[in-house]
Amino acid sequence: METAATALTFRDATDADVDELVTLIESAYRGDDSRAGWTTEADILEGQRTDPEGVRAVIKSPDSRLMTVERDGRMVACCQLEHRGESAYFGMFAVSPLLQGAGLGKLIIAEAERQAREDWGVREMQMTVISVRDDLIAWYERRGYRRTGRMTPFPYGDERFGVPQRDDLQFELLVKELA
Repeated sequence: METAATALTFRDATDADVDELVTLIESAYRGDDSRAGWTTEADILEGQRTDPEGVRAVIKSPDSRLMTVERDGRMVACCQLEHRGESAYFGMFAVSPLLQGAGLGKLIIAEAERQAREDWGVREMQMTVISVRDDLIAWYERRGYRRTGRMTPFPYGDERFGVPQRDDLQFELLVKELA
């Protein structure tokens, strides 16, 4: 029986991965393909989730890394880690919709936390989640993250982040102590 951990390979993304990463991220969050998984934002946002320039900027940033996750030579997930002093930011997290719900996400976030703690010595992981995504926030809470109530506005009018389908979107900061 194959488990979620079967033959996973973690590595930092390169420029050669940009197109595949954009496709993966878009498939996890936008359009009809994203509905195969549970992390879809298709009902609250249309348009793009990211673009090649945004992915390339994360790869090139000196304080950031975009970690790819491969199984059997195929990219199945990714996440961004950004060093921010005593904390790290976790973002751009995507798991292939057809593989969601199989335990991959738990393994990936645990590995991201381990790497941030060991490589950068950070004490806290931070992330922002669209505040109306109750199911996703609950998933992070089960992984030890807590809601802070600190909100930042959604970038309405900037279609690089999608076309909102409702007017109450904002980001909430979630944190987890890593020490």
